[in-house]
Parts: sequence; C-alpha cells; structure tokens
Amino acid sequence: MTYDWCRWREASETALYGEAGFYRRPEGPAGHFRTSVHASPLFAGAVARLLAQTARELDTDSVALVDMGAGRGELLTGVLAALREEDPAPGLTVRACAVEIAPRPPGLDPAVEWLSEPPRGVRGLLFANEWLDNVPTDIAEADADGVPRYVLVRTADGAERLGDPVTGEDARWLSRWWPLNRPGERAEIGRPRDEAWASAVSTLAAGTAVAVDYAHVRDARPPFGTLTGFRDGREVAPVPDGSCDLTSHVALDACAAAVGGGAELTDQRTALRELGVSGERPPLARASADPAGYVRALASAGEAAELTARGGLGDFGWLRRRVPGREEGYCPA
Repeated sequence: MTYDWCRWREASETALYGEAGFYRRPEGPAGHFRTSVHASPLFAGAVARLLAQTARELDTDSVALVDMGAGRGELLTGVLAALREEDPAPGLTVRACAVEIAPRPPGLDPAVEWLSEPPRGVRGLLFANEWLDNVPTDIAEADADGVPRYVLVRTADGAERLGDPVTGEDARWLSRWWPLNRPGERAEIGRPRDEAWASAVSTLAAGTAVAVDYAHVRDARPPFGTLTGFRDGREVAPVPDGSCDLTSHVALDACAAAVGGGAELTDQRTALRELGVSGERPPLARASADPAGYVRALASAGEAAELTARGGLGDFGWLRRRVPGREEGYCPA
C-alpha cells in the first residue's frame, strides 16, 4: 500500500496489523484502552462459569477455551485463576488457546497456547471480546444524489474523499443491513466481520461461541457511522498511520445472521447477571459482623456495577451461538 488514497479497509488492515501495525506494538491494547477484562477480575470469573456451563452441556470434563484477539493473554490468565479459586467445575481440564498476531508475551502461563489462528475441531468455548470491532471494514457515504460511494482515506493524515459507487456484495450488504437514505449518511460495511465471525464459529466442533462488542442493530444504526481512534487512553481522530487503534461499533445482528439460526443477542448487563455478576451492595449489617468481608464485597459490587452499567460496559452486545455436535445433527455450512 502507498501513502496515496485508498479505501478504509485496506488502510486499516495495514495500520492495525501490518509489520509496524498498532497491534504489534509491545505495550499491547491495554496500554491504550480499558476493556471489561481490565476493569475487573469478575469478568474473567463470569467467563470461567460460562466455560464450566459449556462443559456440562457437552457432558465432558475436557474443554477448550479459545480467546480471539487475546491481547497479551489477560482474559485467559484471569479465567485460569478463577477456575483454580472458584472451582465451578471440579476436575475440569482446559485447553487454553490465545489467538493473536503479536508475539507471545514474556511470563505468560506456559499452559496457554499462543496461536495465530483458532484451532479447528475443538469442543468448548470460543470467546471474542472486542475483537470484531477491529476487523477492518470499508466505509460508504451517500453522495449528493444519494448514491452510496466508498470513502477513500489518505493514510498520512486521515483526510477523506469519495470514490467509486458501492457495488456487488457490499451493496447487497448495505441494502439489507444498513441502507443509506440521505446524502451525507455513512455506514461501516460489516460484511468482513460477518465472514470473520462465521469463520471463527466454524472452527468449533461443538460448544458455544460468544462475541462481545460495542454494537448496534438495524433499527438503530448511527446515521454517520462510529469510526474513531484511541491512543494512550484517549479518543483521537482515526488516522490510519499505525499510531492509534481504529475501531467502529459492530452490526452484531448481521453477524448473527451470518451463522444461521439459533443465535442469541443480548446486552452485557443481562449476560453477566445470568453468570452471577451483580452490582448489588452487601447488607450494611455485614459491616459490623465481618468488616473485612464487607469491604471486599463492597469493592466487588462496585466493579460489578461498572461491568453492567447503563451507558457504559453494560450496554455492550453479547452474541451467543451454540454449536451442537455432529452427534446432535450438526452439519457445518
């Protein structure tokens, strides 16, 4: 790719994942933004309970946990710790797989496999926390005549201009999932995310796949898209030069359709409460009976409240897709 004009998908691919891309930097994503994984160990504990639940559904004591876009292995480290401390499934053997393009970080638990692609044919839980929002997409904008055109970007400074009309599969995706009705409206063309999610789900022989992300649905698409950048903990202009994260919210309803029927779409608030994460404060009477326990419970309630907060992490979308085994009549697409 040159530093001339190109479409956003090409520019983002290089800026995020190229040889000098943002996601290859040594500090990792945690050096620039905070996800649910970093907000509280309660999130990893919830994933551990979901893994145990998956094992029970599969009637097995040996499962895989595949973390898509694993960062520096923080989620897997937390889940393995939660399994040791909480023991939600006694005797459970876990194959922990981190899927990430960056090199394996020093000091990571040797039990964690570090992979560039998800393993195929495993039984267990595939978990993608804030992965799909970093799958690059092209951007479309309706011109003065209302015709959707690809947005071109200059990689050096993020300047934009309109290119050719959107055609083919991208045009069909827009028509179905994010129609542009007025001049100036924009959309992130989520077809590559649909394909990435379907590909990830197809690696499971049986189990459950979960995607967690900033999300919107067809009836509530933002009229001008959501593309933005993050660097050093602050939102910045999205310039595809490798200096910042490039992210946009995910059309999770389209991703759900890409893997066929049976997908469940909910919010993080609901999903975590079902997995035992509650922001309820401990009873005040406990403060005198067990002061140390009360302080710990109060801190835990505060962390849970952040994970489930309206207008914050609690509004994240959770897309859950159960993959029945072949013995249950499953036939991969």
